[in-house]
Amino acid sequence: MEKSGSIDSLGSKRSSSRQPSVDSLSSTSTSRSDRSAPAKPPSAMSSESVATSAELSPEMRVSSLHVKPKASAKKVLRESDKEEPQLLPNETVQDMAQDVTYFCPFIGALRGTVTITNYRLFFRCMDREPTFVLDLPLGVVSRVEKIGSASSRGDLSYGLVCKDMRNLRFAHKQMDDTLRKSIFEVLMKFAFPVSNGLQIFAFEYGQVFPENGWKVYDAVSEYKRQGIPNESWRITKINDHYEVCDTYPSTLAVPVNIPDEELKRVSAFRAKGRIPVLSWIHPESQATVTRCSQPMVGVNGKRSKEDEKYLQAIMDANAQSHKLFIFDARPSVNAAANKMKGGGYESEDAYQNAELVFLDIHNIHVMRESLRKLKDVVYPNIEDSHWLSNLESTHWLEHIKLILAGALRIADKVESGKTSVVVHCSDGWDRTGQLTSLAMLMLDGYYRTIRGFEVLLEKEWLSFGHRFQLRIGHGDKNHTDADRSPVFIQFIDCVWQLTRQFPAAFEFNEYFLVTILDHLYSCLFGTFLCNSEQQRLKEEIPKRTVSLWSYINSQLEEFTNPLYVNYSNHVLFPVVSLRHLELWVGYYIRWNPRMRPQEPVHQRYKELLAKRAELQKRVDELQREVTNRSASSSSERAGSPTRSITPVQTFV
Repeated sequence: MEKSGSIDSLGSKRSSSRQPSVDSLSSTSTSRSDRSAPAKPPSAMSSESVATSAELSPEMRVSSLHVKPKASAKKVLRESDKEEPQLLPNETVQDMAQDVTYFCPFIGALRGTVTITNYRLFFRCMDREPTFVLDLPLGVVSRVEKIGSASSRGDLSYGLVCKDMRNLRFAHKQMDDTLRKSIFEVLMKFAFPVSNGLQIFAFEYGQVFPENGWKVYDAVSEYKRQGIPNESWRITKINDHYEVCDTYPSTLAVPVNIPDEELKRVSAFRAKGRIPVLSWIHPESQATVTRCSQPMVGVNGKRSKEDEKYLQAIMDANAQSHKLFIFDARPSVNAAANKMKGGGYESEDAYQNAELVFLDIHNIHVMRESLRKLKDVVYPNIEDSHWLSNLESTHWLEHIKLILAGALRIADKVESGKTSVVVHCSDGWDRTGQLTSLAMLMLDGYYRTIRGFEVLLEKEWLSFGHRFQLRIGHGDKNHTDADRSPVFIQFIDCVWQLTRQFPAAFEFNEYFLVTILDHLYSCLFGTFLCNSEQQRLKEEIPKRTVSLWSYINSQLEEFTNPLYVNYSNHVLFPVVSLRHLELWVGYYIRWNPRMRPQEPVHQRYKELLAKRAELQKRVDELQREVTNRSASSSSERAGSPTRSITPVQTFV
């Protein structure tokens, strides 16, 4: 496979070679690119929001991604009442309050009307021209705080701490009727439906899309694409009823010479029963990426002959190498400390020809604290004089660097070293998923397409049991839960870093990545609900909810990078030093109107896509013309020797 160093191998590094989303953000002095924040697809915007979208900050147009596509969506809009939001299918108004003040950190105090539905908070200020609108999915809210007691004017203040880097503050007059609930008490009920015995809105949202996104990923089809089963690897249904491992998918690929009975004994030696299973196989060398959890060696250094034989079988399945690399995502100190809890790491004495490498990526608690510090630095205002030192103090980019560096080492061992690798952390559902999916993204061009990336998320994150419900806390008011962590956000940030270094290597744009993160929180789709495949089947998520991929795949032009070139055999080797990494302004600082660009980059991208399609059509016509002329001239010279004509492969 052809290897690509960063930037120049897949397209020149130009300011236009970026994939921002709709409301692009202006660049800082250190990067000349256009950054973006999301906005509604034109088909989903009301006339009023269209009028404001070009002039107001993304703070005012948060609803962007929570709406329906094109003509297939039924719109429920009360023309008689301009103060109400455009409702989604099965979205109902729960309460409304007049004379509410929103304290916008960028504009100041705004008086208007707040509407609470079972899906969103909708604030509209009619006193400004153009109209100011704030449209917030309630799933984004992390907690609601009552700020102080009633003021001298009788106002009650509430603060909304959001999962997407914002803090919002409102005030409204105290009700004369003390029996009536405050509108923000109603908000709390629907922002945290799980804590209040209600359904998450995704179970009520009944939008019909042209494509069923739940059919995007099929495990057997994806293994078949990789050439599995073959003489070394087989597909097993031992976990069909999730009895071996309840956090693994039902379909697993394992070494062909390990029978199912031995797999059960191996599962007893791995944390949570998460045995080493195949994630990806190199199409030429047959070197593999396998994932698992830590071995249960404990303080006494327990061993398992079955586990040792199993890893030997993984190594033997690759005839190109007589070595196996075990990448432990944790710092070595943390891995050693896990022995006290019965866990630990593989001993190189017990596992012949295996080399153990620690990647020094910190745990979920460190990452949560790092994101909290980043939020303090970037919202609402940025202290320009200490920007670099403040950003450094969050350690966010250092964590991004370590994750990318670990994935790069894995990809390099598989591609350049032709060596199979085993990847794990403690339980194998956080850092392990980050590393395997990023390495696969570097190694396999299929995952760099829109549908391929959807398959990657379904496979490495959803089916292999990343605990989305616990990490994000959908509908749960317990914001101090120690299980909350931005593991998936870090992964998407790393993907964005790759798109910066290889602007022509990815079919999707930045808007695609931002859309995924916004719906990670929105609770509009069922894609990121629950903690495992087993739970999703039990809750009948595919039957009762809509997939995010249904929404995205119904309007691919919104998410397509016009500069994409399909170099499917290229392997990406990014530069992972800190000086080559950037803070993702288009996501973390998108709410600040002072960071917006002077022109909408997303619209320019769509124009480029249309132009590219037009030119490609012309190229195809010319090729047909050349072929027809060649055929006619050869028929005229029937007696002369025939010449084979190779059609020219031209791509715009």
